[in-house]
Amino acid sequence: MRQSHLFTKTRKEAPKDEVAKNAQLLIRAGYVYKNMAGVYTFLPLGLRVLENIVEVIRREMNAIGGQEMALTALQDKKIWEKTNRWDDAVVDNWFKTKLKSGTEVGLGFTHEEPLTSLMKEYIHSYRDLPTCAYQFQTKFRNEERAKSGIMRGREFLMKDLYSFSRDVASHDAFYEKAKEAYVNVFNRVGLGDKTYVTFASGGSFSKYSHEFQTVTEAGEDLIYVHEGKKIAVNKEVLTDEVLADLGVKREELVEKKAVEVGNIFSLGTRFSDAYELTFIDEDGKPKPVVMGSYGIGPGRVMGTIVETLSDDKGIVWPKSVAPFKAHLVLVDGKGGKDDAGNVARKEADRLYGALSAAGVEVLYDDRETRPGEKFADADLMGMPYRIVVSEKTLASGTYELKVRATGETSMVSEKELITLLS
Repeated sequence: MRQSHLFTKTRKEAPKDEVAKNAQLLIRAGYVYKNMAGVYTFLPLGLRVLENIVEVIRREMNAIGGQEMALTALQDKKIWEKTNRWDDAVVDNWFKTKLKSGTEVGLGFTHEEPLTSLMKEYIHSYRDLPTCAYQFQTKFRNEERAKSGIMRGREFLMKDLYSFSRDVASHDAFYEKAKEAYVNVFNRVGLGDKTYVTFASGGSFSKYSHEFQTVTEAGEDLIYVHEGKKIAVNKEVLTDEVLADLGVKREELVEKKAVEVGNIFSLGTRFSDAYELTFIDEDGKPKPVVMGSYGIGPGRVMGTIVETLSDDKGIVWPKSVAPFKAHLVLVDGKGGKDDAGNVARKEADRLYGALSAAGVEVLYDDRETRPGEKFADADLMGMPYRIVVSEKTLASGTYELKVRATGETSMVSEKELITLLS
C-alpha cells in the first residue's frame, strides 16, 4: 500500500468526546471512524488488524476441532421464548424491530438458542458427538453506556464457539482444550504476559467459569492475581472456599484492574433441555446433550492491545496482528523535486517492489511532506519496523531500520532486511 493512495489521514487530536485511550489513538492513526457512541467503522488499516486477529483465533479454534459457520443476525422471537430470554426483564440489552408483516424480530446478542435449535437437525446419536461449531459475527447489544472505545460497543464482532458433548466427562475434556487454545490466542496476539486465566462464577452448571482478563488501567473489573501460578480470581468470587480450591493464600494475591477479553463456561443441559436436544446413547436410551460456550471479541482484543502496548508516541502493534510488517519511509529532503531527491525516490520505489516481491507487507510513505511529519506518523501508526530511504542511506549503501517496540535503530543491507522481514 502506498500511503499517498490511502484515503485516510492521521490527525493531531482525537474527537473531544472520545475519552478512551484506544479509540483516541485508533482514530488519530486512521484505523477507525466513530459513527456514534459504541459504534465504529473499521477503516482499511483497522480492518487489516481486525482480520489478522480473527485469523489467529480461527487457527486455534480449528486446531481443537471447531467447524466455522455463519448464523443469522436476525432472531426469531419464538426460539428465544423457549428459554425466557426474549423477555426484556430477563435480557435488558436487546435491539428489537419488526418486519413489514408486523412480526417481531431481534438482533442477536449471543447465539446459544438458535444454534441449539439448529443442532436438533444434526445430532441424533452418540456417534454424532462430540462436536463444536463457531462463528465470527456482528453482535448487537443495547449497552446503557459505551465509553470504552472499541472495547465495549453496541455493535461489535464476536467469535462464539459452542460445544456439544455426550456427558460431563467429555465436555470437561473439551473445555480444557478450549482453555489452552485461548491461552495460545492471547500469547500470539501479544497479550500473554498481561492476561490471566481468571476464576469466576460458574452459574448453575459448574463451580467455576473462566475469564481471560488482561491487566490494564482501562479495565472495568478487579481481579486478584497470583503471579507464581499465572492465575487470578475475580473479585466477585473471592472467598475462602475459592482460595482453598486453588491452593492459594489471600496475602499471595495482588489486586489489579483488568478488562475481560474472553470467557469460557459450561452450560450443562440448560439449552438442550429447553429445545429437547437429545441423542440416543449406546444403551439405546435418549440423553440430553451437555453444552459449553466460548467467546472472544476480536475488536475488544484490538482495543486492549492499544491500551496496553502503546506508548507516548502512538500505537505499538505486535507482528502477528500489525496491518503491515514494515513502514517504508522516503526522506528526500527537497520534496522529491531535485535530482538527489529523485534518486532517493527511485531507490525507495525499487526497494518497495523488492520487499513486496519477497512477500513482505509494506506501507510505503511516498508522500511529499516533511520528514518530521512522516516519522511522527510512523510512530503513531505503529508498524513493527520502520525503514528509512534517504540521501544519507544511499551514500552508505544500507537502510536505517528502527524497531518500533524498543526504539532500537541499526543500518542494514537489503539482503539482511529481506531476511529479517520475510
